[in-house]
Amino acid sequence: MGKYIMALDQGTTSSRCIIFDQEGKICGMAQKEFDQIYPQPGWVEQNPREIWSSQFSVLTEASAVSGVNPEHIAAIGITNQRETTIVWDRKTGEPVYNAIVWQCRRTAEMIDRLKAEGFDQVIRERTGLIPDAYFSASKIAWILEHVEGARERAERGELLFGTVDTWLIWNLTGGRVHVTDYTNASRTMLFDIHKLCWDQEILDWFGIPEDMLPEVKPSSCVYGCVDDKIMPGRVAIAGAAGDQQAALFGQCCFDVGDVKNTYGTGCFLLMNTGTTPIRSRKGLLTTIAASTSDQVEYALEGSVFVAGAAVQWLRDGMRMVKNAAQTEEYATEVFDTNGVYLVPAFAGMGAPYWNQYARGTVVGLTRGCKKEHFIRATLESIAYQSYDVIKAMEEDAGVCLQNLKVDGGASANNMLVKFQANINQATVCRPKCIETTALGAAYLAGLAVGYWKDRDEIRSNWQLGRKFEPEMDEKEIRKLLKGWHRAVKCALVWAEDEESF
Repeated sequence: MGKYIMALDQGTTSSRCIIFDQEGKICGMAQKEFDQIYPQPGWVEQNPREIWSSQFSVLTEASAVSGVNPEHIAAIGITNQRETTIVWDRKTGEPVYNAIVWQCRRTAEMIDRLKAEGFDQVIRERTGLIPDAYFSASKIAWILEHVEGARERAERGELLFGTVDTWLIWNLTGGRVHVTDYTNASRTMLFDIHKLCWDQEILDWFGIPEDMLPEVKPSSCVYGCVDDKIMPGRVAIAGAAGDQQAALFGQCCFDVGDVKNTYGTGCFLLMNTGTTPIRSRKGLLTTIAASTSDQVEYALEGSVFVAGAAVQWLRDGMRMVKNAAQTEEYATEVFDTNGVYLVPAFAGMGAPYWNQYARGTVVGLTRGCKKEHFIRATLESIAYQSYDVIKAMEEDAGVCLQNLKVDGGASANNMLVKFQANINQATVCRPKCIETTALGAAYLAGLAVGYWKDRDEIRSNWQLGRKFEPEMDEKEIRKLLKGWHRAVKCALVWAEDEESF
């Protein structure tokens, strides 16, 4: 048995490799950002080859820097940006088009047509999802319709589809394994989460041949071994889960009612609901949680499309900061936002609003607004969006949330997490290791090969890093939230038919 578990964390803006020991401590890490492609407004793409090359690069770098050789690795776990869609040639491995990213809105009209035909109820009942361009189904259909010859090749069985986990496993195994796990399958809008199979009626509506789709397996099992040309020693790939389900597992949210919020590119709140899928009445999604057996567990999820991506926008697009850490420095230089609200609906709005056409909006600007106010408003928007999701989840589950576990890169921002505690009037707990997405993938892989005995052993690894208690006056909270919801209305009004004005 090797001494370490390697986690490949393929995110929306960067690829990382993190090596963990048996206590869940980080022993080596490497990270590499890769290009985002914006062909048209609302369209988001990535180069599948760059996704793979960046992931392979950090795998090599983390091993070299830490001195952890392949013979020291007990297994590899994979976690990934979900819904992002890749289609490639079964024989050559060559992608037929760029990866269409989960944030991409190009298929919004296709979803409108689906709803107009009344097919949205079928989608909700079988997949647990609210029909949206966010998910993989319409992205696959778009590629088959718009890439020359793609449909004919797919019908001849020449093309394969995969979310990013599938693409990585296919490349790691030298093209021998075409597989996904239940969590990623549940985000395609093609998978029946109750019968645990691809749904033929939905496939037919989108015109997607089932031969394109990967085999679906539990999140914790041995999928195959890494090709010797990539990593010698036949290291097992033994865990895979979509990033948010991996984070739920990494936060040790194993009991019904456990909740975590991940502040990544987007912001994602998940509640463990056990073996019972709960259908939301408040705009949340029913999804499959990462589990260690064929008996699946479920979660309620609220998805915010833009969180950390707004910070990246401040850095790369607006050039207001040189790095993400600077946002806290600037934000704490002012007491408030001076009345400014930013609604970062750059890719529409997710839960609980689900409006495909909403766009980013800034309101409350006065001559007194400074850069510091704008940056603070951006950070506060992440907490406000999370607040809306938390309230929806409380109503669906019939509970009042008293404690919230947080993780993800932006959770390192103390100002943001403190503001979250204040507006939700709840205690927020941040673990010592906020890399819980990668840690969850590592745990799933380690359990599959016996590196860890059971969930109780894993649970003992969780350690509190810092606790944030609410301190803000309730009257002030109500005033701030009223302003936020007025700003959201402005973003939603923008989405209305321009002919009505």
